[in-house]
This record gives sequence, structure tokens and C-alpha cells, in this order.
Amino acid sequence: MSTVRAAREPTHYLYLAVIGAVLLGIVLGLAAPGVAVQLKPLGTGFVNLIKMMISPVIFTTIVLGIGSVSKAAKVGRVGGLALGYFLVMSTVALAIGLVVGNVIDPGHGLHLTQALAKAGHAQAATGGAEGTSDFLLGIIPTTLVSALTGGQVLQTLLVALLVGFALQSMGASGAPVLRGVEHLQKLVFRVLSMIMWAAPVGAFGAIAAVVGATGWAALKSLLMIMVGFYASCAIFVVLVLGLMLRLFAGVNVFALLRYLGREFLLILSTSSSESALPRLIAKMEHLGVSRPVAGITVPAGYSFNLDGTAIYLTMSSLFIAQAMDRPMSLGQQISLLLFMVIASKGAAGVTGAGLATLAGGLQSHQPALVDGVGLIVGIDRFMSEARALTNFAGNAVATVLIGHWTGELDRDRMHLVLSGRLAFDESAVEAAQDTSPVVPAQAPATA
Repeated sequence: MSTVRAAREPTHYLYLAVIGAVLLGIVLGLAAPGVAVQLKPLGTGFVNLIKMMISPVIFTTIVLGIGSVSKAAKVGRVGGLALGYFLVMSTVALAIGLVVGNVIDPGHGLHLTQALAKAGHAQAATGGAEGTSDFLLGIIPTTLVSALTGGQVLQTLLVALLVGFALQSMGASGAPVLRGVEHLQKLVFRVLSMIMWAAPVGAFGAIAAVVGATGWAALKSLLMIMVGFYASCAIFVVLVLGLMLRLFAGVNVFALLRYLGREFLLILSTSSSESALPRLIAKMEHLGVSRPVAGITVPAGYSFNLDGTAIYLTMSSLFIAQAMDRPMSLGQQISLLLFMVIASKGAAGVTGAGLATLAGGLQSHQPALVDGVGLIVGIDRFMSEARALTNFAGNAVATVLIGHWTGELDRDRMHLVLSGRLAFDESAVEAAQDTSPVVPAQAPATA
């Protein structure tokens, strides 16, 4: 545990710095609103840094994500069943986020468009409104690499899909290229992690400007979206996952969550479930799930079963649209979030990737709303824990269910473990780290 504690120290300090910056921005916004509004460029600058990383993040994660789908599909029954389950659960999570976001209407009454979003209007004006044919033709880039350098998100997505499927069809000969993309992704995420150290400055400027422009209404709206998000995650875990687990496997979800209590504490301290991946595999095997099922379902779930992230992207998009007086129709919401579900695969375990995905989705569908990402910077860290915990719980439940459906779950052993009569051997974690199955070649999910 000492190595884990040492590894998380920098992130821990960043978290504290963001909290301090948010509180300082609130105080300044209330005490000197005129000065606070002038600090908006700090938030805008940080958002621009995030936007700079959108194309490389989406390209690398989609290419590697398609590679992991291919690996999962090769295992036949388990992989296909897992991917189908992930798709259904992601859809349910999106629906919950949409319903709660539209019911609580967290951004209503802020009217930030005129006060703080001039840059967004300028971007929308340069984009222009085009017909369906022009929109579809605009998805095709001029060259294979122009999408990556031009900041066109949908073009980047198209190129990433083409490259990913091409590498998949190449088989073993495409493996070196995939490894190269994996190294490129590590570089991209390292740059993104460096950018996130500017988050306190961006959060300070964004929160100060918003509070200075709207006063207590901004604090009320930010608190409302955080409470709504936590409530949505709780509803999903307790009601949706709990009901699935009880109906199909006859397991109490609270017993399973209690069994994974140590992992939840680890995730809570790091705001990411990445560090708990080997422990989850080991604990699922100890619970009675066969090694092949645990070795397939857990890594695939870390990339494709991002229920908490789906809820976060849903509610954040609705909040920004409402706050900037540009509410989205149901059709716009669905198309935007379908894009985000695809674009977010494999990236959520990296600090800042959630913001990059959010900005990318808004830029591709509603360019005038991109500046609103600055509103989320200050509270993103407060929401990251719930995202990570929800994603982790979803993957644990998925592993048990897939094991049950495929007949690869020892139910007698599971009852012994959940009742506390068969304790988990911590030395199994080291064994899992040394001999764990090959993890899909992208960042484990869930910040």
C-alpha cells in the first residue's frame, strides 16, 4: 500500500488545489464581482488547452478500443455477451442521466450566454448552419491527417474508425502499429495530465467569473447538478444494478459492495478505478468467477462499461446548454450523447479525459456551448469520485452476471465469500499483478 500511497500524492495535492481555487473564486465572485468577471480568460485558456487535446485523445482511444473489441469478440460467448450487456447498461445509464437532468433543470436561470459566452457565439458564427448533405460531406476530411490537425471532431472520429477497422482486419501484421498507437496514447495522456495541473487556475477564473456575473444563483446551480449527479449514480447502482443482480443471480448488491469495500476506499482516494483493476480481477476469481470470465469481462468493462461516465456526460451537457440559454431538443440530446458514448471508450481512466470528451462532443454538435465547459472545471473533481465508484460497481456486477449466465460462477463459494466465512487472501493481488490476463491496449476507465 505504500507504493499506492506514494503514487497518488501528486493527484491528491492537485485535488486540494482545485478545491482551494474554487473556494477562492467563490469568495472573489461574491466580494468583487466586477473584478471576478474579468478573470474569465483564465477559465477560457484552460478550456482551450483541453480542446487542443480532443483530436489525439479521441483518435488513439477509438483505434485501440476497436482493437479490444476484436480481442473480446474472439473469446466468443463470453465476449459477445459482455459487450451486449455493456451496451444495454450504457443506454440505461444515459436514460437515467437524461431524465434526472431534464427534471432538475440545474442550469435554468443562469443566463450566461450574454455575460460570458461571446467566444462561443463567435465560434458558432464561423461554423455556419448547413444542410444535411453539407453536414455529411463535412465529416470527410481533406486528407487522412487533416482531421487531427484541424480540430474537426467528427472527421477525427471517422478517421479513427477507418484506421481501427483496418488494423483489425490486418490481424497479426497490424499488431506493431497498434503498439505504436498505444505508445502515442501514453504520450497524449501524459501531456493531458500535465495540462490538468493548470486546473486550479482554470477553475479559479471560471468559477470567479460565473459567480461574479450571477451571484448566488451560480452556486445554487452548481450544487444542484452535483447533488443530481450523485443521486443519479446512487439510483443506477442501487436500483438498476441491484435489481439485475437480485433477479438474475440472487445476490444482494450491498453484500457485493461490502466485499469490495477496500477497493472503493482506494478509488475514493485516487478518483480513478485504474489502481483497483488487478484487485477486482483477483477478488472476482476469489468470489467464484472463473479466471477466463474475470480476465475477459473486467478489462473489457474498464473500457466499455462506463455507466458513471455516461451519466456525467449527459448531465454536464444539459447543464451547460441550460445555463447558456441554448436548451437542446430530445433529438439533439440523443445524438450528442451517442457520440460521447463512442468517443469516451477507453479514455475515462485518465485525469482530464472526461473534460476532453465533453468538450469534443459539444464542439461537434453545439459549438456555441464549448465555452461552457469552463463551468464544469471547478466541480469536475467533486464529481470524479462518483463516476469512478459507479463505473467500478458496474464492472463488478457485470462480472458476476456474466459468470452466472455462462455457468462459470461457483455459487457455493460465492455465498461463503459474501458471508465472510471465506476471507480474501491479499497475496492474491500480487499474483494477479504478475500473471494477470492481457488488458486491452488502452487506458483503464473511469475518471
